[in-house]
Amino acid sequence: MKDQLETVVLQMYETGVRCSEAVREFQKAFILTVLKDQRGNQCKAAEKLGMHRNTLRRTIRDLDIDIGATQAPGKRRPLRSEFPLAPARRRAT
Repeated sequence: MKDQLETVVLQMYETGVRCSEAVREFQKAFILTVLKDQRGNQCKAAEKLGMHRNTLRRTIRDLDIDIGATQAPGKRRPLRSEFPLAPARRRAT
């Protein structure tokens, strides 16, 4: 694995990629890999990454990561508007 990483680093260096951009791309790829492994579950991904869920959310936003492809198809949480309304309760008088 170390040899593969060194090859990628050399290629990035030779093509003129700056260190900050390389770190950003590595971070994006790493986070996406963990998110895909956890089927888009950000709480579990944050735990695997060793960070707080809010930190992961902020990092996803800052790196402009599209998380749509990481989520399991057909397994999304329903929106609040999709829940049936509960019947109104009457107060006893």
